[in-house]
Amino acid sequence: MKFERISNNPIIRISDVTPSAEGMEIIGVFNCGVAKYEGKTLLLLRVAERAISDEHFARVPMYDIEQGKMVIREFDKRDTTIDFSDVRFVKTPKQLYLTSISHLRLATSEDGVHFDIAKKPFLAPDCEHEEFGVEDPRITQMGEWYYINYSAISRMGVVTCLAKTKDFVSTEKLGIIFLADNKDVAIFPEKIGGKYWALHRPVSAYFNKPEMWISSSDDMLAYSNHRCLCKLRDGKFDSARLGASCVPFLTEKGWLEIYHGCDQKDKYCLGALLLDKDDPTKVLARSEKPIVEAEADYEKNGFMPEVIFSCGALVDGDTVSIYYGACDECVCLGRLSVQDIFKELGV
Repeated sequence: MKFERISNNPIIRISDVTPSAEGMEIIGVFNCGVAKYEGKTLLLLRVAERAISDEHFARVPMYDIEQGKMVIREFDKRDTTIDFSDVRFVKTPKQLYLTSISHLRLATSEDGVHFDIAKKPFLAPDCEHEEFGVEDPRITQMGEWYYINYSAISRMGVVTCLAKTKDFVSTEKLGIIFLADNKDVAIFPEKIGGKYWALHRPVSAYFNKPEMWISSSDDMLAYSNHRCLCKLRDGKFDSARLGASCVPFLTEKGWLEIYHGCDQKDKYCLGALLLDKDDPTKVLARSEKPIVEAEADYEKNGFMPEVIFSCGALVDGDTVSIYYGACDECVCLGRLSVQDIFKELGV
């Protein structure tokens, strides 16, 4: 499978993004939603920030519900009851905290490669189920509306929320559409059989099977007709976790979904799934091996090595332009042929 990485990669780096507030530092910009608006390419970047700590105190940013604003909590590193062993977490006897918090930042481009990045968040935490951040947006256009679903993180778990905008200036949050713990939601860009459809990934607290499900809705807010669409596969690139990546797009052979899979060594790759045009609960084909996996140095070495994760792609004829996060650090761009994906799927 030929995946053409552009020579500019990574197209957005940590150094390209300014912190949202004093005392914060950027530790990652990745996993962006993608849309075309008025001839321009728009990215909604996941920007991960942390509060600057020192040798004595770990500082944790979070949205405080009572104060109605972002606050910084301090934890004494000399406190032996607190676990600081994982740089991503602070574990107290009563609560787990994230050491970073994410928001969504808008980036705009004329050519899809060189981006102007806004100085302030486009969508930031502002309620109890977003107290630890908002992450991994997907953008689905329907008519003049752009629907943005994203993961919201809090001590209650991970839920999926929905927002909408017409102009990427004003945004209305519509609330939770999938309860905890559920993420990797991708909403189909048109109704099928009179229903809205969405891919999602619930995780059982007892059996821990992170697999891809599909559900339908009358209003895009309340979903039913839930069923498991794709299961984990022993010995393959999607043996440990899998979920939707890009918003599905319609081809002459059916709905094509670029999804992510993870193996037992925490290596994340992209695969492809073909679904029936009129009944997306029917899987017509599924890639046996990755269509994209870490090869370049910026994909193999970083904060989370061997991680390729996408939340969006643009399709122009036979060309699929995939915007993806590498190592949970930066944003990259590569291109695939639809026909090459079909060959990989054997259709």
